[in-house]
Amino acid sequence: MICRCGCALTGCSSIPPKTEVLWCSSARRQHQIPTTPVRIGNTHVLPVSSVRDLGVYLDADLTMTAHITATVRTCFAALRQTRSVRRSLTKDALLTLLRALVVSKVDCYSTVLAGVSLSLTDRLQSVLNAAARLVFSARRSEHVTPLLCDLHWLKVPERIKFGLCVLAHGTAPPYETLQRTSDMSARRHLRSAVPPTLVVPSTRRSTHGDRPFPVAAARAWNSLLSSLRAVQSLTTFSRCLKAELFESSFT
Repeated sequence: MICRCGCALTGCSSIPPKTEVLWCSSARRQHQIPTTPVRIGNTHVLPVSSVRDLGVYLDADLTMTAHITATVRTCFAALRQTRSVRRSLTKDALLTLLRALVVSKVDCYSTVLAGVSLSLTDRLQSVLNAAARLVFSARRSEHVTPLLCDLHWLKVPERIKFGLCVLAHGTAPPYETLQRTSDMSARRHLRSAVPPTLVVPSTRRSTHGDRPFPVAAARAWNSLLSSLRAVQSLTTFSRCLKAELFESSFT
């Protein structure tokens, strides 16, 4: 259970008015989640189906459906507004506007979407497809892959992997611990410890256990070419990583 009041669930003396309680479980156990109010101190708080924390929507079954729904809704609203002024903008100005209002929202918090279902990533991809068609004034029936290639836009799964790998390169916050295989005393003398790979924590269930950042980021990082993992400069690494992901996605 998650409480957004910033304190322990028991012994809480002051409850902010925006406090929300979210019970989390798998989709199969959603019917077992209690719907009765939760007592926190002297206040009773009703459980909710989703909460928003630092811009990310978390739902009770952790599928990220609420977050993607909100993102898609916001992006298509921006696309409708942009389409109304399309004829007054140059192509460069239109691209700048779409990157700021649409593409940036698709990329924002993309790392929390690791392991989500294909149907959800397809919903995000529909946003990029609509933006690409708007740039080239293409019809909805036209094939969108050449347009994405011309814009050099990665597809959503590759964007998620790009974000994970960039964080794994060294930009992840300190609380997101990623352990290198070379740091393990039992593997220092093994050939598998020579490339800069990361330790993948063991998990029990692929549906939820493989989705946390330490697991998803380590697997995404280890899947890269050893020559790419050895790049020290973040700028060079990001450029080479995008080129590799772009080639694997559109060829």
